[in-house]
Amino acid sequence: MTKPSKHIQVGVEGPDKGFDRFIDAWERAQAGEVQEAEVHLNFEDLAALLSVLTPRRLELLKVLRRQGPLSIRALSKHLERDYKNVHSDVRLLEDVGLVERNKQGALIAPWDAIDATLRLVA
Repeated sequence: MTKPSKHIQVGVEGPDKGFDRFIDAWERAQAGEVQEAEVHLNFEDLAALLSVLTPRRLELLKVLRRQGPLSIRALSKHLERDYKNVHSDVRLLEDVGLVERNKQGALIAPWDAIDATLRLVA
């Protein structure tokens, strides 16, 4: 039996839309409709999203997915970047939930897929 993949949806969304999504899920659960849990990471605007998901941080996430659990030191060597800068990036990514630590304290990227959607409206 294969392990279900873990997805996180990243985007720009106001609090009202997130609240509406929560109410909808609550009502479906009360009606007995079993749904797969959704995980969302939303930012108030595109600038905030792009300040967190920089190209270097996206590369960091890719390395963690490819290599598996790593220490910050090992991760900085794989990325060929300064330890201090990688440490800062890891802390920020941990704060938003895109990086976690396993039982041994090594860093992991717990998501099989990060789905990002941007809606451009006039």
